[in-house]
Amino acid sequence: MRADFLRRAEWLGAERARAYLMLLGGVNVAMLAAILLGSEGGVDANGFLIGTDFISFWTSGQMLRRGANVYDIAAHVAAQREFYALPGEYTAFFYPPNFLPFVWPLGWLGYFPALAAWLAVTGAAFLAAMRAWFRRLGLDGPGWLLALAFPPVIVTLTHGQTAFLVAALLGGGLLLVEKRPWLAGVLIGLATIKPQFGLLVPVALLASAQWRAIAGAALSALALAAASTLAFGPQVWGDWLAVTQAASNATATGEIGFAKMVSLFAGLRLLGAPSGAAFAVQVAASLALAVTVAAAAWRRGFTPGLAALVLAGAPLATPFVLDYDMVLTAFPLAYLYARARATGFGDWERLAILAAFAAAAFARPLALAAGLPIMPAVLLALFVLVRRRVLAERG
Repeated sequence: MRADFLRRAEWLGAERARAYLMLLGGVNVAMLAAILLGSEGGVDANGFLIGTDFISFWTSGQMLRRGANVYDIAAHVAAQREFYALPGEYTAFFYPPNFLPFVWPLGWLGYFPALAAWLAVTGAAFLAAMRAWFRRLGLDGPGWLLALAFPPVIVTLTHGQTAFLVAALLGGGLLLVEKRPWLAGVLIGLATIKPQFGLLVPVALLASAQWRAIAGAALSALALAAASTLAFGPQVWGDWLAVTQAASNATATGEIGFAKMVSLFAGLRLLGAPSGAAFAVQVAASLALAVTVAAAAWRRGFTPGLAALVLAGAPLATPFVLDYDMVLTAFPLAYLYARARATGFGDWERLAILAAFAAAAFARPLALAAGLPIMPAVLLALFVLVRRRVLAERG
């Protein structure tokens, strides 16, 4: 009986789920309101600038407008501190040159107008991608409540991060592969602004022989790279390659903070595993994910299920991923729920959906306070259940 309580989770019906969503949504809105109302001059009660991470993007736009090198760490630190300085704090910029055309316009606006525009545009793109998934999966319901209740949405808003944009490009692109492959390829190519989340994408596209989508992605990525080169000079590529060593060191040594990261590598490091061993496990897991995706995609059509499987595996396949990046899991969660609603919930599905939906609210606090990394296990459960659904559809 106790095992069935969790395995079947029949207590998690529609009414209770809606009540949980309203509770989470209310907490998220209250937290956001407390941050904004408790701030003074754009600085919150803890001394952090509203938008925290966004200062890196805005500063990069300012530097590009002046012709400065955004990959010169000392110059970037100085430029950030011209606007706001918090002792010991610096938001690094390790994004590839493909991202520079996205941040260049921000340099023509003041910090807070740029932050508002960034969140409005990227947030609208994410919501559009989610609506497209809902339509394709035959879902309806309170989309606004789901967005307000989903913890990664609030984390992205408070950090001013790129998660909405990357999720919109990858989620929207992968959904369109079967019906509009060229447009899908264009969106996937633009997602190279954060390449670590696309590791499984070429595996799925190649295994399913999606040649038009592959061509569109290659042309889009090359066009974006060419635009960056023409606009900011060919030297940006060498500057970026030079700074990637600092990025690798920051990841390996925990300079960013293993408790803030939600990858398998970071979880093992938080538990005390040596860096080499943790990285070896991460590589093995990434290869296993690639093989699993390739097997699911081999000589098959590119269905929403396959897209969901790729997106469920994306945060597991990279060592560098944070809680706001969990916005990506909205798509596999929608797929898993839609299939379960249509055919009946299988073992552990209700509990996995609840855990994956809410985990970002607890992952960082638990890791910081107790040294307990929960997110890798939650993500793995989500991936396994999505794979089970994909295989069942094809069986």
